[in-house]
Amino acid sequence: MKTNVDEWIKDKKAIEKEKIEIENIKKELEGMKEGPDIEKLKVKIKIIIEHWINKLLIKMGWINEFNNIISRYIMMKYFKHLKSLEGHSKYVCSVKFSSDCTKIISSSIDETIRIWDIKLGKEIKILRGHLTRVNDAIFSLNGDLIISCSNDKTIRIWDVKSWKEIRKLEGHSDGIGYINFSPDQKIIISGSYDQTIRLWDLYSGKEIQKINVYPNDINNIQFSPNGQQIISSSPDNIIRIWDVKSGKILYQLFGHSNCVIKSIFSTTGYFIISCSLDHTIRIWNVISKKCIQIFKYTDIINDIQLFPDNQTIISGSWDKTIQLWDIQLKVQIQILKGHSACITEVNVSPDGNTIVSASSDGAIQLWESL
Repeated sequence: MKTNVDEWIKDKKAIEKEKIEIENIKKELEGMKEGPDIEKLKVKIKIIIEHWINKLLIKMGWINEFNNIISRYIMMKYFKHLKSLEGHSKYVCSVKFSSDCTKIISSSIDETIRIWDIKLGKEIKILRGHLTRVNDAIFSLNGDLIISCSNDKTIRIWDVKSWKEIRKLEGHSDGIGYINFSPDQKIIISGSYDQTIRLWDLYSGKEIQKINVYPNDINNIQFSPNGQQIISSSPDNIIRIWDVKSGKILYQLFGHSNCVIKSIFSTTGYFIISCSLDHTIRIWNVISKKCIQIFKYTDIINDIQLFPDNQTIISGSWDKTIQLWDIQLKVQIQILKGHSACITEVNVSPDGNTIVSASSDGAIQLWESL
């Protein structure tokens, strides 16, 4: 009997000791910003969890709940600076990965599109043709084509093998700020300062649909994962979802208190993520049409992107930093510093292991997972 009591007292003291260690770990996790000693921390967490399991204390409710939280921390990725890519002479407008994670495409107000080899960390091609700033550029999914748009009111299609412009699409009456492919890669969507969204056949180059959004301007556009809807953001604080076939508004999302800079669908299509001049990132449920989560920041969020697992949001801010947010834990998990001016765009590689960021400082920064 005495032995059982002694063991119980010993286990109780061990639990109390571990509770103190847990509180210290929580403080350490909450304080993580740039350059955390992640591996050391993960080892400490793993030892504690293994001890709980071995002692069968995992049955206790508070331990089970905290185990889930800690497990999430162990699985999530943290990033460090990898390299800088320099070549643009002015403000970089956009930056995106190729689907095979080997290249990056960027566009700038210096009127060029540049292709970068990630492994070499070097510029491998410059595409010229637009007459003024190039606002956006993106690879096709198979990597054979590039589409770009500009304040010169045109969309241009480029062949990757020859690096030649093969088609120019005209029709917008003002600069074009945003372009993208449909999920099946057959249609190009464009959003212009002429307050229209237009759909173009990729192969014929013909305009197949025009959606008037007047009197609202367009801050960004994107297809839903099934290709049946379009999402757009607007300076009037509203997110609009449009039906592709009819060109009519299906519903609107209200909640931001200032201009909505960007809104995107999750890869599942069940959620929408948005950012605004109101310093918030919001998550919306597509079925209920309601905001279900808000992340608040200290400055304007200029861009957002979702990791492939739909569990982490990356954002770029006017304060020159990049932030990572965990959706499940509802916390900011890391801040990356390296730019000397406002972040203009962020992008995540399809495998989730690399981040690229562009800035008005003219530089492109690459970040790799630890």
